[in-house]
Amino acid sequence: MKFVYKPIKAAQAAAYLVRLSGGTMDVYALIKILYLADRKCLVERGRSITTDAMVSMPLGPVLSRIYDETKAPAEIQNRYWREYLTEREDNLVSLRREDCPTDELSEYERRLLRSVYEEYRHLGFTDLKSLTHSLPEYTDPQGSSLPIDPALILEQAGWSAEDIQDVRMSANEEAFARALCG
Repeated sequence: MKFVYKPIKAAQAAAYLVRLSGGTMDVYALIKILYLADRKCLVERGRSITTDAMVSMPLGPVLSRIYDETKAPAEIQNRYWREYLTEREDNLVSLRREDCPTDELSEYERRLLRSVYEEYRHLGFTDLKSLTHSLPEYTDPQGSSLPIDPALILEQAGWSAEDIQDVRMSANEEAFARALCG
């Protein structure tokens, strides 16, 4: 199951968390808290906030494109990420501007991001790594990365096969519509 990735929404979600953190945030905490928020939204609504691909990596599960954005130099970051957030420096990322928009995020998504941030903001990287390593969808990729199928998370959360199929069909329909529109 793959969702259509929305880079502007992903960048706004990341910037929103960094704003909650006071304008600067440890990049590892950002990556882990975004993953946990996407996961929670997926379980509650059948769709994640960022719609980024979930992958298992040696340091735990992450959102693939967002992880890449945090490692990339500014000149190759997507334009939304570059507009809202600075390049990573000493494992910190900061807001480029205080008034980053959140118009792509619903009120529910902002509340969920805030709730997950409040729940995990006190944890350091080691604790966040341990927490995400303990999630049932995590598989040690032995130094590489492995995709995480969102259907597995839904199944483990008790969703019925029929409801998971509905989510899969909705994701496929959106991908098809996106392909038609270019």
